[in-house]
Amino acid sequence: MNKKKAGLLLALAALVVSYFALDLGRFLSLDYLKASQAAFDTLYAQKPLLIVAAYFAIYVATTALSFPGAVILTLAGGAIFGLWWGTLIVSFASSVGATLAFLAARFVLRDSIEARFGQRLAEFNRGIEKEGAFYLFTLRLVPLVPFFVINLLMGLTKMKAATFYGVSQLGMLAGTAVYVNAGTQLARLDSLQGILSPALLASFALLGIFPLLARKVADALKRRQVYARWKHLRPNKFDRNLIVIGAGAGGLVSAYIAAAVKARVTLVEAHKMGGDCLNYGCVPSKALIKSATLAHQMQHGTRYGLSDTPVSFSFRALMQRIQHVIATIAPHDSIERYTSLGVEVLQGYARIVNPWTVEITLNDGGKQTLTTRAIVIAAGARPVVPPLPGLDEVGYVTSDTLWHEFATLDAVPKRLVVLGGGPIGCELAQSFQRLGAQVTQIEMGPRLMVREDAEVSALAQASLQTDGVQVLTGHKALRCEKSGDTKAIIVEHEGRQMRIEFDALLCAVGRVARLTGYGLEELGIPTTLPQGGTIETNEYLQTIYPNIFAAGDVAGPYQFTHTASHQAWYAAVNALFGDFRKFKADYRVIPWATFIDPEVARVGLNEQQAKEEGVACEVTKYSIEELDRAIADSEARGFVKVLTVPGKDRILGVTIVGKHAGDLLAEYVLAMKHGLGLNKILETIHTYPTLAEANKYAAGEWKRAHQPTALLAWVRRYHDWRRG
Repeated sequence: MNKKKAGLLLALAALVVSYFALDLGRFLSLDYLKASQAAFDTLYAQKPLLIVAAYFAIYVATTALSFPGAVILTLAGGAIFGLWWGTLIVSFASSVGATLAFLAARFVLRDSIEARFGQRLAEFNRGIEKEGAFYLFTLRLVPLVPFFVINLLMGLTKMKAATFYGVSQLGMLAGTAVYVNAGTQLARLDSLQGILSPALLASFALLGIFPLLARKVADALKRRQVYARWKHLRPNKFDRNLIVIGAGAGGLVSAYIAAAVKARVTLVEAHKMGGDCLNYGCVPSKALIKSATLAHQMQHGTRYGLSDTPVSFSFRALMQRIQHVIATIAPHDSIERYTSLGVEVLQGYARIVNPWTVEITLNDGGKQTLTTRAIVIAAGARPVVPPLPGLDEVGYVTSDTLWHEFATLDAVPKRLVVLGGGPIGCELAQSFQRLGAQVTQIEMGPRLMVREDAEVSALAQASLQTDGVQVLTGHKALRCEKSGDTKAIIVEHEGRQMRIEFDALLCAVGRVARLTGYGLEELGIPTTLPQGGTIETNEYLQTIYPNIFAAGDVAGPYQFTHTASHQAWYAAVNALFGDFRKFKADYRVIPWATFIDPEVARVGLNEQQAKEEGVACEVTKYSIEELDRAIADSEARGFVKVLTVPGKDRILGVTIVGKHAGDLLAEYVLAMKHGLGLNKILETIHTYPTLAEANKYAAGEWKRAHQPTALLAWVRRYHDWRRG
């Protein structure tokens, strides 16, 4: 704590002690006020400005220090100054005092509160930024809510002091007038309870509810305005309860939920059921990783006491295996399965022509137009292709197209350039290197997997380089060139250019939401950016049209299959039952993994993010090099890193690097979701010998760092005494 804060705290403490030690509260009682009214009236008549200034200062100090007695002072304002002047003076004095209390709480408490509850406070601040003034005004209208509590709590937020003052001045005016008016009738008051009758309290409650009702009316008017140009097209009856655009993870789950609750739902998909994950992403890439991992283990058999075995295989057969894996899983997402569940599946291109009508151009050449009460957009994302000069001339593949383009090759490309150092680029670079390609990975940023901690990036890069990948970080791709059959990419690093020849080029620089082709522009549905953004939604996943929702990659902020499924529940339930109750999408516990070797998995905060957001945390780290099962498997590398609230076992985030890290993470995801701390994990029996014991040992490391040393010193003395 700095000197200024310490000085202010000491001053405040001295004032509080003086208040109670000198029994100053006796001057802030109804009896004292009534007994002294005549004296106050005389003084005011003799020296009005002095009395107003003294009264103003006392009121400000009392309010700023949150002392009891503001009600008595307000009554005194009415008794001494009358209704109009009393209301004016008290209104300004109470607002100034409240703002000083607000600023004091911000100066003294906010940093420490943010350090301890930074993540939760960040969510609260986002709400305050959007609706803070509105809700403060509502609270100010209800005198049942202690104003000093509001002053202190708002000081912990990022609300502007000017906003706080202005809203407080306006919001407290009605209550101030009631109390000042009661003060003008001071002689008739026997107790403070006599000021507020049940009817008046009910009136205040209704007054507080009024802004909420007004907000509802405003929302209704806003909806009416949004729908204004379409209102003549709104049908009296609807063909469907829900139409879902896109049959990836988000669309499939949305349609499944709708069918499960007996809604009439149509799912529209132009290409393959299962979307990107089944056909181009998660499934084929993991099948490739498995084959590459097995090839790598065979080539390094001496690690397991065997002989190193040269790997001979048909790349065409390997790619056929990947297609077989896709075909085996495909029935889970097939038209037949979803039709059997009660979903109508149409194959074609959907276009939203108005908020309740979707026109579908069927793949067989026909057209169908359906009306619907609600729509869920789950159109997914596509790979980003960088605007490199010469790229089209040399040819390239993406994480979507490589499965088709490479399927006809008899051998792995000898020289493969991978553009991009994110999770997709790292997974594919390592896999193709292990299958025999000479891979050069180019990343413009300073390190691979930049969203992870620096030590994670370093470990990932070291692993890829150990396998033989040439990793070039800090290299910017400038252009591609082709001369005869020779293809090359020109990159720049620290002002110097480098020419890299290749046989195949893989673009893996990220993915962007599909935002065109299905009617967003015509309806005026905004996106976060003109290009490369997502559909703008509220916390309920609604667009500007309350009956049109978005889920998955088109909604953001994450591009994970499991997040799309997670969002789909909220989108579908809110679309079907939002008139009764709506649910805010919950992103507090989102896990993800990168399936390189060793795997990298994370949930919640990492150290890098905690520093950026100013969240104080303790870091506990357990090295998997010490884990028995990992040693037995010759996989003793990596770590479990847990971030916790300082001095507590509550988990803020976990990063795991190691074999099967994605599977090991599930225990922490469960713990964070249900508020279980490291002590609970430590108390849980974990099978020996398993990799999952790493989670328990990480909890043990935290416990060891928080031993009650003073108590243990006494326990040692006890045992010494017991030995005689």
